[in-house]
Amino acid sequence: MALKALYDLPAPAKLNLFLHVVGRRPDGYHLLQSPFVLIDWADTLHFERRDDGQLRRHDLGPALPAADLCLQAARALQAASGAAAGADIHIDKQLPWGAGLGGGSSDAATTLLALNRLWGLNWSRTRLAELALPLGADVPFFVGGDNAFVEGIGERLTPVNLPPAGYFVIKPAASLPTPDIFRHAKLVRDTEPVILVGALDDASTQVGHIGGRSWMPGHGEFGRNDLQGPAEDQCPEVAQAARWLETRFGNSRMTGSGSAVFSRVDEIGLSQATSLAAFLQDLPPGWVGRSCRSLAQHPLKGWAD
Repeated sequence: MALKALYDLPAPAKLNLFLHVVGRRPDGYHLLQSPFVLIDWADTLHFERRDDGQLRRHDLGPALPAADLCLQAARALQAASGAAAGADIHIDKQLPWGAGLGGGSSDAATTLLALNRLWGLNWSRTRLAELALPLGADVPFFVGGDNAFVEGIGERLTPVNLPPAGYFVIKPAASLPTPDIFRHAKLVRDTEPVILVGALDDASTQVGHIGGRSWMPGHGEFGRNDLQGPAEDQCPEVAQAARWLETRFGNSRMTGSGSAVFSRVDEIGLSQATSLAAFLQDLPPGWVGRSCRSLAQHPLKGWAD
């Protein structure tokens, strides 16, 4: 019997512990290296099967663009699979956009995983990932289901075991369009690549080497975000957010192409509501913040295995 609906499916955000631009392809796409970690800040999606083949999105929060990645993913899967069914897709948008948290990409990945099950396609994760890459560089990561060291244009994923960690994430009022950051004249495009060594079947033993230094999974102080300088140049609020966190927690880094910035806060204990409320009260008007915890894997990890 065909499924009729799937409710309360999460689309978690990610953080880039570092993000290095190591080159550029002839077609203009930038080559990246970055450890991605999933966090417990998420959108929530609901899916209801339609038998007329139509795909309709219903925004339960702020209005999204007419052709957002979620609908693009649904249309791509429908076309590639020849599925006759459609879906009503309801999105409770909690993640800010223009933040570098991967919210739209995560929504698209959850859509692929959900409709794969709702329509009874039973596609493999590998097949879904091939469909995911044209949608956006981050979408294959969310389909993959594991924290990962991501390379190339987002298509090369090496799962890594990251120790549990806490983060405080803030998003300034301003949002940043990713293409503008990658076109910025000050963007460094030749950072020396990290070389992962160790047993690839035991991600906990992996070490990255660069310039005589090593990166162990979970060590957020290594490297940098090559996009942060251009982002701060274009949006002073990013630099302000980084200073705000650095002052309070002793570390800060922008995620993705911004404008969100995070600090690792393992020992701070921001899980206490009173502490969190105190920090949030200090944020400038229009900014949002959240205490987050890392996820060991995507909540829908088993849906395409």
